[in-house]
Amino acid sequence: MWVVLVGFVVVRTAPQIGALTGVGPSLGAAPVFDVVTLDGDLLTPEDLAGKVVVVNFWATWCPPCRLEMPNFQELHERSGGEGVVVVGLSTDQGSDAPIRAFLAERGITYPVGRATDAHRAAFGGIPGIPTTFIIDRDGVLRHKVVGYFTGPALDAAVDRLRDDATVE
Repeated sequence: MWVVLVGFVVVRTAPQIGALTGVGPSLGAAPVFDVVTLDGDLLTPEDLAGKVVVVNFWATWCPPCRLEMPNFQELHERSGGEGVVVVGLSTDQGSDAPIRAFLAERGITYPVGRATDAHRAAFGGIPGIPTTFIIDRDGVLRHKVVGYFTGPALDAAVDRLRDDATVE
């Protein structure tokens, strides 16, 4: 029983520790994708090229998603002009109205679109939500966290990749 519990904890925390420390397996080239935001803007691969990109699959009904969204908003406000882009992809079904209301209530201003089957497939499937990917400035998928992404681990991963982009 203890072995199973320890194994579960290691599997769940390893991506967080990897993001925090910068250590982890290579996840390969990031998928090429477009996002149509709820505001009708189009984010293309050209818009994201050369930037650290945080892609978060989430839903309005998901408690861990609600907990981590302020961290993404803070990152967007703090680093948006510094070569970092946060993109939310809502997995909610139905109309955009409940999603828009949810975002407005929480003051979420980073770009948010709808997760499509093409997005899910491009990222190799989404095993659960929230699921967050961090892509470096060279288009390499550096981190994947399934479940709540802690603020310190998120900040450490993004800051390290952003700073790597300025050290050339």
